[in-house]
Amino acid sequence: MNLFDPKTVQSLLEEAVTLVSIYGLNLLISIGIFFVGRMAANKIAGLARALMLKARVDDTLRSFLRNVIYYALLAAVVVMALGQAGLNVTSFLAVLGAAGLAVGLALKDSLSNFAAGVMLIMLKFFRRGDWVSVAGESGTVQTVSIFNTILTTADNRMVIVPNAAILSGTIVNVTANDTRRVDLVMGIGYGDDLLKAKELLMKILTDDPRVLTMPAPQVEVLELAESSVNFAVRPWVKTPDYWGVYFGITEKVKLVFDQEGISIPFPQRDVHVYPVEKQN
Repeated sequence: MNLFDPKTVQSLLEEAVTLVSIYGLNLLISIGIFFVGRMAANKIAGLARALMLKARVDDTLRSFLRNVIYYALLAAVVVMALGQAGLNVTSFLAVLGAAGLAVGLALKDSLSNFAAGVMLIMLKFFRRGDWVSVAGESGTVQTVSIFNTILTTADNRMVIVPNAAILSGTIVNVTANDTRRVDLVMGIGYGDDLLKAKELLMKILTDDPRVLTMPAPQVEVLELAESSVNFAVRPWVKTPDYWGVYFGITEKVKLVFDQEGISIPFPQRDVHVYPVEKQN
């Protein structure tokens, strides 16, 4: 075949025109579907985000759901565009489904953390700034993301906890309530004046402005231990004052007891030594 032959060139051009007339229009329509669909998906996702913002949905969940809506719509647009272009969409969806199943099995643990993250964000067991104990770790919540939660411990270590581990265990939110009770145990000797010690302990509590009057602080005899009479000392305080009161009251009790001649016994054991006669 002579490609430069006028009849051959004319035949090729006619075939090209035929192909363009058959597939060109569908290709143009599919391109149009893709661009218009992408803009529509972005618009709908933005509208959904605005509605969630109005409903005060958590920032992390709002951003995540916006992306899910956008990419789900975009995937539908791509399928429509490919179908319009004449491609076998059924085979494409089958391959996509198989790939999704394989990825899902490979990322089983990540998907578990993802599901737990959505639950944590929606149920709001804790928020940024709360002090929590989760999965054997304690610290201030810095970030609650889709896959993990970041804590900062009291000694300024960063701990990253998988969300699935949090949701599968016990969650203790220490700062969820405005007030907390400080539980202290103070002991005196059996030879000391019990009523005087009790009065001194109550005065220490009532003199501290951080101790709340309601609920009222308690000082009661807790137990008669081996070497001491123990008091349960239980003041109520604002949650941010907990450790300040805990340390402050402990120090104050020692100073006042020393000043008033009240002993604070410590465990002791008497050892009796019996001589053994040496046998010949």
